[in-house]
Amino acid sequence: MNTRRKRTIHNPILNIILIILVVLTFYPLFFTFLTSFKDNNQFYMNFWGLPNPVHLENYRDAFSAIMPYLKNSLIIAVFSIFFILLTSSLSAYTFARLRFPFKETIYLTVLALMMIPSMLMLIPQYILLRDLKLLDSFVGIIIGYVAGKQAFSIFVMRAFFSSQPDELFEAARIDGCNEIQAYYRIALPLIKPVLGTVAIISLLDIWSDYLWPLIVTTDPSKFTISLGLLRFTGSFRVTLYGPQFAGYIVTALPLIVLFFLLMNSFMEGLTAGAIKA
Repeated sequence: MNTRRKRTIHNPILNIILIILVVLTFYPLFFTFLTSFKDNNQFYMNFWGLPNPVHLENYRDAFSAIMPYLKNSLIIAVFSIFFILLTSSLSAYTFARLRFPFKETIYLTVLALMMIPSMLMLIPQYILLRDLKLLDSFVGIIIGYVAGKQAFSIFVMRAFFSSQPDELFEAARIDGCNEIQAYYRIALPLIKPVLGTVAIISLLDIWSDYLWPLIVTTDPSKFTISLGLLRFTGSFRVTLYGPQFAGYIVTALPLIVLFFLLMNSFMEGLTAGAIKA
């Protein structure tokens, strides 16, 4: 077994294929980074080369233009993820640890929502928010994200809550803990890596989403970064590729930094899921 594994690792053809895949994966980001320092003349005349001179003003223009949209996306992402984790963890704990009539039927109904394409839910969600007078508001956008992430988050967290030893909760009840205290003090701390994984996956979807904010908002002051970046790139009479690509880098930078900060928690959550599965 070890010999076969060593042969696989030291296979030169496999290594070359992996190197090519890595280059194909990261070169678009590298190209975007280089182009963000160019002006239009360099973009057309020196498409593949290094920027010379470097135009740092591209980042100044991009950052000043999309800063309001970055703030909007940050507000929406923080509150959306908080309520996604809160509501889905409570629901998952309820399905995993409590007993009540038709529990499995309700749980399967929740899972069935994962089979419905999100595109089919856009019109009903829009009508609901319109009737509640929540269009053109952060609350309306957040409600859509929280509702849309429930099925997946409950499915992931329920498996981990179910795998926790019953003896822990029995001892907690003997000591006088109610279900809320058992959830907060025992169950929740044990699934922190899973919470981090769900938070990162949800953040990636929310930060890059274009369609839902486009449908819900028409007020430019409520635009998210995806809508704001499109508005910024369309604000020039002639396409300025340097500021446009700088805007792409500024938009992606918070996600890259956050991923590296939470990478250990993210990988731990994925590994735990593989072991428990």
